[in-house]
Amino acid sequence: MAQKIQITLQYEESLESLEKKISVKCPNFQNYRIISKSLDARGANQGKTPTFKYTIEVINQGEIFSPYKVICHNLSHKYKTYYQVEKPIIIGAGPAGLFCALRLAEYGIPSIIIERGSRAHERMKHIARHWRYGEFNSEDNVCYGEGGAGLFSDGKLITRIKSPFVGYVMQKFVEFGAPPETAFVSNPHLGSNKIRRLISTLTEYLLSKKCEIHYNCKVSEFLFDSNDSNQVVGVKTSNGKSYHSDNVVLATGHSAKEMYNYLHHNNVSLEHKDFAVGVRVEHLRSDIDKMQYGSFSDKGLVSSNYKLSHFNNSSNKGTYSFCMCPGGYVLSSGTDCDGIVVNGMSNFKRNSRWSNSALVVSVQKGVDFSTDDILSGVKFQTDIEQRAFQASKARASGKEIPSQMVKDFLNDKESLKLTKTSCPSKVFSEQLSTLFPNFINEHLKTAFCDFNRKIKGFISNNAMLLAPETRTSAPLTIARNKDTLQSLSHKGLFPCGEGSGHAGGITSAAVDGIKVAESIVLPLK
Repeated sequence: MAQKIQITLQYEESLESLEKKISVKCPNFQNYRIISKSLDARGANQGKTPTFKYTIEVINQGEIFSPYKVICHNLSHKYKTYYQVEKPIIIGAGPAGLFCALRLAEYGIPSIIIERGSRAHERMKHIARHWRYGEFNSEDNVCYGEGGAGLFSDGKLITRIKSPFVGYVMQKFVEFGAPPETAFVSNPHLGSNKIRRLISTLTEYLLSKKCEIHYNCKVSEFLFDSNDSNQVVGVKTSNGKSYHSDNVVLATGHSAKEMYNYLHHNNVSLEHKDFAVGVRVEHLRSDIDKMQYGSFSDKGLVSSNYKLSHFNNSSNKGTYSFCMCPGGYVLSSGTDCDGIVVNGMSNFKRNSRWSNSALVVSVQKGVDFSTDDILSGVKFQTDIEQRAFQASKARASGKEIPSQMVKDFLNDKESLKLTKTSCPSKVFSEQLSTLFPNFINEHLKTAFCDFNRKIKGFISNNAMLLAPETRTSAPLTIARNKDTLQSLSHKGLFPCGEGSGHAGGITSAAVDGIKVAESIVLPLK
């Protein structure tokens, strides 16, 4: 029977050393496989040698590894007649929508996927022109198109959720082209370059399984049962076509504001939720590596990351780092022609000269924005984004990103000179406090002082802020039944993924898509 053991290696030790240590613990082992691997660099900046911690599964002579299994009921015979009449409809080809379609396909159920943007390679052309020339495309941008927002953010697969489907998602990523280590390393990171190719391979697989994927096609309205206005029976698209199904999956992502407005207008059950907004802080990668690794910073370790948080007891608010991108870039990622938003990304090798992270402050419903209007959280985000755009128009051309040196932000001074940046849209000097409500500014300032105590040198002459970071999560929740995952108000509608407020990040969105697929097939079990 397979046995699990823990092994620790110093960072410079080879796999040969790993096998020797396995043989000490299990002298008769025949084979092994890595279940998890993580870097422990705590104390490296004080001289403690970094180590890799492994969980290893070992088998002896005559034993075999158990195959990877996820329960998948054979329902294709029960669904065969159904899908010839009407396939499930999935709105959005991000991680939630694509993994919902993948899971359904494993049951022999092809689906119809409707995506407002283009395929990944076409998206990149429009995005590049936006970054370089300011030519904004409302349908093809960092948030809209094949792969969703995660495709052009960072390819991080970090998640805190506990679900049997997390391992399934990682395994599928490997099957579609991710490095094998994705299945076992702690906090796997594909990078934007690798996840783009992977998602294209996934969609080709779905097409081979008789799924329909309609790109550059936007859902304009839902179709409701003529006898029951709370029963969704399909959708109508911007090109005038109608698609009918009793199962409509809404996986539009956290930036589809028109959809939130449409849902509110049609009395779909929505709920207020907290979210967070703030800035991107950018350092030289070499500076962050020295802060974290100390004398080991030039020893070939992967670009260092960090995770920071500060809680203010008097205001009951947290300020924390989010989506840290070691060796990455800060990108303009708005979805409106009159708004600016920033996000971060890094490629698989994490070899940019810079490292960046969001530093965001909690925004609480009923405290920081009114709960009188269900869309007030959306308005809170939009107001900040529009102020950033107006500042860019006034001081630059409208595409450049508002920026300020960290020390100047803390001292309420305009930056007379900005450092070089990774941002392809370029930057201009602006007092960032003018973009945000005062509570955001004050909490950021307090948190920076705390972060500088935790990572000495975090407040440095080279550290720069770019803003605003407003799209950390959906600004509301599309309410759903916790058992059926259908909308609380409308039968046949399945709110799904990050845009519905039920996930956050690539992995959790993919898992949510799988859960919705399971809910669709549940009546057939």
